[in-house]
Amino acid sequence: MQTLVWLTIALPLAGAVILLLGGKATNAWGHLLACAAVLGAFACGAVLFTHLLGLPGGDRAVHDVLFSWVPVGVLRVDFGLQLDALSMCFVLLITGVGALIHIYSIGYMKTDPGRRRFFAYLNLFVAAMLLLVLADNYLGLYMGWEGVGLASYLLIGFWSYKPSAATAAKKAFVVNRVGDMGLAIALMVLFATLGSVTFSTVFDSVPQMSHGVLTAVGLLLLLGACGKSAQVPLQSWLGDAMEGPTPVSALIHAATMVTAGVYLIVRSGPIFNHSPAAQTAVVTVGAVTLLFGAIIGCAKDDIKKALAASTMSQIGYMVLAAGLGPAGYAVAIMHLLTHGFFKAGLFLGAGSVMHAMDDETDMRRYGGLRTLLPITFVTFGLGYLAIIGVPPFAGYFSKDAIIETAFNSGGLEGWLLGGAALLGAGITAFYMTRVMLLTFFGQRRWKPDTHPHESPASMTAPMIILAIGSVGAGALLAIGSTLQHWLEPVVGHHETEHLIPAWIITVTALGVVAIGIAVAVRMYLRKPVNPIASEWVSAATVAALNDLYGDAFNEAALMRPGRAVTRGLVAVERRGIDAAVDGIAAAVALASNSVRRMQTGFARSYALSIFLGATLVVAMLVMVRL
Repeated sequence: MQTLVWLTIALPLAGAVILLLGGKATNAWGHLLACAAVLGAFACGAVLFTHLLGLPGGDRAVHDVLFSWVPVGVLRVDFGLQLDALSMCFVLLITGVGALIHIYSIGYMKTDPGRRRFFAYLNLFVAAMLLLVLADNYLGLYMGWEGVGLASYLLIGFWSYKPSAATAAKKAFVVNRVGDMGLAIALMVLFATLGSVTFSTVFDSVPQMSHGVLTAVGLLLLLGACGKSAQVPLQSWLGDAMEGPTPVSALIHAATMVTAGVYLIVRSGPIFNHSPAAQTAVVTVGAVTLLFGAIIGCAKDDIKKALAASTMSQIGYMVLAAGLGPAGYAVAIMHLLTHGFFKAGLFLGAGSVMHAMDDETDMRRYGGLRTLLPITFVTFGLGYLAIIGVPPFAGYFSKDAIIETAFNSGGLEGWLLGGAALLGAGITAFYMTRVMLLTFFGQRRWKPDTHPHESPASMTAPMIILAIGSVGAGALLAIGSTLQHWLEPVVGHHETEHLIPAWIITVTALGVVAIGIAVAVRMYLRKPVNPIASEWVSAATVAALNDLYGDAFNEAALMRPGRAVTRGLVAVERRGIDAAVDGIAAAVALASNSVRRMQTGFARSYALSIFLGATLVVAMLVMVRL
């Protein structure tokens, strides 16, 4: 089994290497190799999953040390891989959804001259993401963390000839570096405190660590999670990242990379469990972001950017649940898995619509597509029902579980968090119904020379499979607490205290969702949509269209002060450090020039110097004797 663990990473990594180094010689079959590599990784994951199922709960783990990685002084880090109940969930999600998106990309990128390079980057991303979730230590996790950051940069900026794509890639890279510094410093603190960054050593040592160190590490890990998972205040890159090809949005910015922050928090559960301050910060970030993203999604006319805002919001739900500690870890992962199905399906559906509409992304120029794109309409519609939480679709089980867990956390905090999650559900129902109505219902608003058509089978087949997951994944994971029991060896067992009956929360949530749907229907189905101007303009709309001024805040609070500090440091260096160094050099040069003038080349001058020196020595000796 150990061989299959590293082979799961090696297959997509080998695919990326072959396609990148093979050059044009692999153009004809490179996309097939990339798909085969990810399908092979999925097969390895399926075999490993079957193996773990056959083991007792406490023994469901496979550990393998490949080699000694960092044997430097007292720091000893092995390149080790660890497959357990938590990482198994991610392996199946990454390789399963990843394989479907690879297959979808065959048709979507068919005419792109850089298709082979695109598939190489996809393979590279899958390999890095697998390393992130399979590493048995924080340094290996960090290596995968930076790998997915690199692959994300390459894929967002894949069409770099477009200034908007190149700018979006740089923005994502820079914003993520801020979060990555938090994770890097957390590793340094752990090593300075414990002399190790291995999960087992760190988690076993948590009870002996000081409260201050645990809080610092927890907050630094949260900063890293905010960068990768597009959480406030590092959320500004996600909307711009939609400049990449749509399969990139589905794989990286819906199903996998943006969930890395959730994985980091849940994996680091023992640290957060012993740091109430860090846990409070986590739930606060999650609650703020789920509302932040939902509000932004209400005003976006670009279908991909509306889904990107939705991703930000749904990841906020997961972060909120993870911040609730052992009570929320399992429901956070459950929503992560169901979200992987329905959000990837929604993004692929958006790509199918764009494929039919000559790459048009403005929903105001869609309308009435349900009869022309029947498969896209049905699969997208199932994803829509799942994300807004209509029973018995996947999101109903996972999102309602988060709302219930939040309310049952107790006290004023529980009411605030539960209320935020409930409000987010209503807003989600509104903006996703808006997307559905503007795209598939109402009058046809596209250009006369546009001829919508259904996508080829290579694109629709993955959409159908993801739609099936959108329907049944939630019930499969929730009924009988299947996922909760599966994750118990990693996240621990927790009995939830039901302060509010579950049926009350369920009925309330469905009522809020119904209100959101009704408001959207009244605004976008019963009234004509202007294909040119925004349908309603207000200060709130302008704020949402500008991403609630996230970029403006970052510029005012971080960029401008940072630039001022940098200029100050440059001035100190030039006028202080450099001036001191230059002054010493000038003094030495002056002394050298003075001494050099004494070297005249005349013997009489040297004799006079010797005579004067000897006289001075004699005079000193006489004075000493006296």
